[in-house]
Amino acid sequence: MFPQFEVATRLRPVAVVGTVSFSEEYDAAVPRSASAPTPHPAPYAAVEVDLTGDAPAGRLSLALAAADGTRLAVRLEPKRRDADLEVTTGGESTVHRSRRHGRAPVSPTRVGLALTGTHVSALTEERGHWVVRARVGLEDLGVDVRDLGWLATLESSWSWSGDDGPAPVSGWRAGGFGRLGLRDLRLVTERDGSPYRPDGPDGPVLLTATSAGPGFFDTAHTSVWSIDPDTPELRHLSDLFFERPDAPGGYGDHATHLVRDGDRWLVATSTWGDFDPRAKDASMRITLAETGADLLTGRHRLPTRELAVPTDGLASVGVWDPHLVHTGTEWLVGFVSARRFFDFHPAYAAGPSLDDLTLRGAVTDRTATEGTTILPHGDGWLLLASDGPDNPRGRRAQYPVFALNGALHQTGTLRAPYPTNIPWPTLVPPAPGGATGRGSGEWWLVTFDGTRYGGALPGYGTHGDVVLLRGVEEAD
Repeated sequence: MFPQFEVATRLRPVAVVGTVSFSEEYDAAVPRSASAPTPHPAPYAAVEVDLTGDAPAGRLSLALAAADGTRLAVRLEPKRRDADLEVTTGGESTVHRSRRHGRAPVSPTRVGLALTGTHVSALTEERGHWVVRARVGLEDLGVDVRDLGWLATLESSWSWSGDDGPAPVSGWRAGGFGRLGLRDLRLVTERDGSPYRPDGPDGPVLLTATSAGPGFFDTAHTSVWSIDPDTPELRHLSDLFFERPDAPGGYGDHATHLVRDGDRWLVATSTWGDFDPRAKDASMRITLAETGADLLTGRHRLPTRELAVPTDGLASVGVWDPHLVHTGTEWLVGFVSARRFFDFHPAYAAGPSLDDLTLRGAVTDRTATEGTTILPHGDGWLLLASDGPDNPRGRRAQYPVFALNGALHQTGTLRAPYPTNIPWPTLVPPAPGGATGRGSGEWWLVTFDGTRYGGALPGYGTHGDVVLLRGVEEAD
């Protein structure tokens, strides 16, 4: 059915400032401060400064400030290599320092400030690798970072207070937060499930991804990428943020499927942007956005409505990982349903419209399976998923393949190495006839792993590497 896959390469496109809205470089007459207005569609913002390598006595500050007097700042003393966070709100300031992680072992080459959801972090670049040196949650400090009016007034800046010599700065950038890793990779598709290739059959395919932040759920957001397996090269195109149908503000919801439906986009996503598994009323939903905007460039905040997938008889406390396909006669919607957090399995629904769906099947013998993907194959349809290592014995660390025949009968597994974490089975089929690229006649599998980034402080959630696997010919 599918070829055997082998790992071709791994990619890790890390960036603190991912979408630059302002930048300056200095080679002479370095100022002691600079600032620029940098409004944002959601609380995913960053500032970074390049350091000269000098270590004079003094303090460098990077800040995001709002019109209401809120100021979020990273402070670095180059001589001591100490970094901390200062949060000012309501006229009062608090300083947050990590005793174990706040001091860099070597002189940093860059320093960064990241606002990711309700967390603000201090990062230093050491030997070409970003490390999180301090992080603080803002929920209990009286800062509503999701408020759209507050976000519109944000200004980015840096300043140096020290001796009379020049500031140890050679340039700075401000804009949208980038990513420490990528996960939840999914093909951008046409409504029939085929890859959306805006540059023609020889061109790259597009992917949505979860851009990981310096933490877990609410530090991540959705991004859009192009990938050319022939190169291989990943290119960042855009970032997507969301408004909720029942709550104000901008959210970094993720685990997203982007579908080209005629002259519009359908964007189905999972409400991970503020998920808290400790909450008594913790739940997960799927939302849907429809827009004619150009989602392949820039940063967008999209209004949404709920995509109410049916869970009759599943005792579901939440749903996520949406995948949409139109068969020509009806919509198919793949998703994950959780009995509790975290005990989850794949399911799918179908109906004449996305507002009129009926549950068709569920794989209830799994307890840690996600990445539900519906794939056209031959004259029928398959459902692919990823069996995580916490599943029952015999259903671990593999990519099961199910036939969409109501009961979801398993027909096999993908013959592919299974990385760490719960990597999604994102298959790229051979390009249609006429394509001449080197990889045009090959199957590819694009997935991710659980490799963390950013040092010990962020913990789980900074994954992962992008793992690109190539289908190989088998000997006769």
